[in-house]
Amino acid sequence: MISIGIHQSERSERNETMIPKRLVVSAALIALLLAGSNHCVTAESKKVRIGYIGLTCEAPIFTAYEKGFFKEEGLEPELVKCAWANYKDTLALGGYDITQHLVMYFLKPIEQGLDVRFLAGIHRGCLRVQAGVKTNIQTIEDLKGKRIGVPGMGTPPFVFANRVFGTHGINPAKDITWKVFPAGELGLAIDKGEVDAVCNAEPIGSLLIAEGKVRNIADQMMDAPYKDEYCCEVIANGKWVDANPDTAARATRALLKGAKWVETNPKAAAVMAVEKKYLASTAELNTTALARLRYIPSVQQAVDSLCTAAKEMKVAKMLSPETDTDALAKRAFMHLPGVTDEWIKTLEVEKVAGGQVSPNEDIRLIAELIEKDREDSCCRRKMFDQPDQEAPNLADPDAPCLDKSVIASQK
Repeated sequence: MISIGIHQSERSERNETMIPKRLVVSAALIALLLAGSNHCVTAESKKVRIGYIGLTCEAPIFTAYEKGFFKEEGLEPELVKCAWANYKDTLALGGYDITQHLVMYFLKPIEQGLDVRFLAGIHRGCLRVQAGVKTNIQTIEDLKGKRIGVPGMGTPPFVFANRVFGTHGINPAKDITWKVFPAGELGLAIDKGEVDAVCNAEPIGSLLIAEGKVRNIADQMMDAPYKDEYCCEVIANGKWVDANPDTAARATRALLKGAKWVETNPKAAAVMAVEKKYLASTAELNTTALARLRYIPSVQQAVDSLCTAAKEMKVAKMLSPETDTDALAKRAFMHLPGVTDEWIKTLEVEKVAGGQVSPNEDIRLIAELIEKDREDSCCRRKMFDQPDQEAPNLADPDAPCLDKSVIASQK
């Protein structure tokens, strides 16, 4: 009996020593499986789809792709050409992963539940409200009851004007008569007295000023609070960025590096975008427009821009009166690892010889555009009607010139 007791005791001790070993082996196997799983996710997430429409301000996208900034981050980029009409929905449904776009264009859909996230600031604005020099309009309040030309209902200039009017006691739906003209014919509409003022994007605004046709009433680049805001920010599909925060961070850094490269080399970036056929424009026109944008990336200022824009959009009745704008801005933005203002300060890019625009060259480019602006109506529309200046619900921007139904002059 004693010997049996000793034997059972020894077996019990052996079993007790085996259990921890089995646990260790099982834990090791689980760790290996998890590591393998994580490796697969990382491998899949190297592929990133970047959406674009074909706009002047999308230069950082084109630059980051052409200069290999995505690949420097270990990514496999794919550019996805999109249309205005379904741009927001395509992003939300996962048709592409990330892009840069207008803050005011996405805030209302985000309020309504669109699952997308802003990630960083790309560039400041280029939108203006301008009055004809022959009118007595000097202030925003003077625009009440006036006829205002826009390149389309729902375009960035239209959205900006609605925000400006709403915060100055003007009801855009009741107090303004909106008239739609092709972007290249807004100046002609002023000349013919068909409108009292216009809302536009660069380079139209600078061209009309240079021609002596208008004066600035509200300027997104010069007037507070707009001048301190980002017009466009990096934005991504919500589910994608939640599942792939590291990949999203890498893609965002590539776009921010592209933005800094454009700021340093605006002429080179503008010419490259035209030569690579990313947009239908001329090198002169694209250079003039791009040189007037400020591509100074930031993270904190991007957050602040969302807060300011949301508050003013609520005052302008572009957001629901029940919306908590601070909560909306917080929900709309996501901080990513390694995407910080401290990192941006360390970012360096090359300075390409001849890639900048001097003040004298800027004046010469505008003069060349003025000469081209004297061409017939159809030629003007071909040169100036860019997708960023046409409404999503209008005819295809690439449609033949003569097929466009709304024009400022009747021949």
